[in-house]
Amino acid sequence: MATKTAMEKGEERSAKRQEPGALAEFGGGIVGKWTEFTSFLRDVRAEMRKVVWPGWKEVRVTTGVVIVATFLFALYFFIVDGIFQVAVYRLLGRLGGSQ
Repeated sequence: MATKTAMEKGEERSAKRQEPGALAEFGGGIVGKWTEFTSFLRDVRAEMRKVVWPGWKEVRVTTGVVIVATFLFALYFFIVDGIFQVAVYRLLGRLGGSQ
């Protein structure tokens, strides 16, 4: 029952709401997490349906491009490394560090 002051202000309070116990929070937390998890899986499945997978021809072509590019970069870095090696040895030779 509301007090006279509360009734005059237009506030009507119901009985004190009971806080959930530890067991209720634990159970609700698991159910909430399970709901989030299943929602996440549903979203993943929907996104996976949108994926366009490449055909075998496209896979072979892109694999070839990657292999060729890898060898070209290896050759480039081999040449650049050789140039730097010669430059460092000449610099050390002039400074008297390497004989």
